[in-house]
Amino acid sequence: MRTVIFDLDGTLADTSADLIAAANACFRARGLGDLLDPVADALVAFHGGRAMLRAGYARSGHTETEVEADYPELLAHYAEHIDTHTRLYPGAMAAVAALKARGFAVAICTNKPAALAEELTRRLGIRDHFAALIGADTLSTRKPDPAPYLAAVTGAGGAAHRSILIGDTVTDRDTARAVGVPVVLVSFGPEGEGVARLAPDALLAHYDDLPDLAEKLLGAA
Repeated sequence: MRTVIFDLDGTLADTSADLIAAANACFRARGLGDLLDPVADALVAFHGGRAMLRAGYARSGHTETEVEADYPELLAHYAEHIDTHTRLYPGAMAAVAALKARGFAVAICTNKPAALAEELTRRLGIRDHFAALIGADTLSTRKPDPAPYLAAVTGAGGAAHRSILIGDTVTDRDTARAVGVPVVLVSFGPEGEGVARLAPDALLAHYDDLPDLAEKLLGAA
């Protein structure tokens, strides 16, 4: 079965504002105020919780010690407010439905902790639309190691050689290259068409274009 694997943060959903709010809660607890801006620092959010903490503390002269100490607090705050501002990107689920109607299997492979990914997709009402969900801690490795991607493909009932990855960062590009499959990077995220610098197999400007693009990259059923 042809299979389309989706990243979650920055690909299916814009989660940046809720992620940054969790980091800022940590900064405020230390009396530093909000060190990250939900718009200007949106791209930082998609590189993970520790990256946000590092970015904020670098601006205030703090150290890696605070990053590791505050990371559990960031996760706790984020879990409580996980869907306050998060929204699916326009057309995302219509594209998923169209892919499934054409015989594609779909799954999620994310570097978000699995429990948080499960909770977020459940709250967004989309979990049941995906045959599998592999998170950062489902296995002992995370993207760009190929194992989580391969687990997502297998969980969806597919085969790696007939799969593609839809993502938004260099981590997704490197994952696809490690597996040897095509990678499509979305250009509607914070970096816009700047993701072209990563030389993906294709750029996706809107989800309306995904079903035809998937067929172009993977061929007929």
